[in-house]
Amino acid sequence: MELPENIAGLIKAQNDSDSAAFADYFTSHATVSDEGSSYSGRDQIKEWIQAAAQKYTMQVTPIDFNQNGSKAKLTVEVSGSFPGSPAVMAYHLELDGNAISGLQITG
Repeated sequence: MELPENIAGLIKAQNDSDSAAFADYFTSHATVSDEGSSYSGRDQIKEWIQAAAQKYTMQVTPIDFNQNGSKAKLTVEVSGSFPGSPAVMAYHLELDGNAISGLQITG
């Protein structure tokens, strides 16, 4: 499956545990919702993904991707040191050009 460059880069940064590169794919005022919590702005997003990567030692494998205008859904298999691993999750993305302005993770 071929992903847009920004989405492929986001996945690579997550798998490389590169929280700074991961956060750089977001707009400065982006929001992320995951596990009942929300994070706003690149600094909070960077802290969130860094903590999650350290806690769960995750790897993400894309399964499916659909985009309709500024909305996209990326389905991934996430494996790591968490109960129920591996798990299939959906990344609901709001895009602003090549940047991500919103991400909601459901599973």
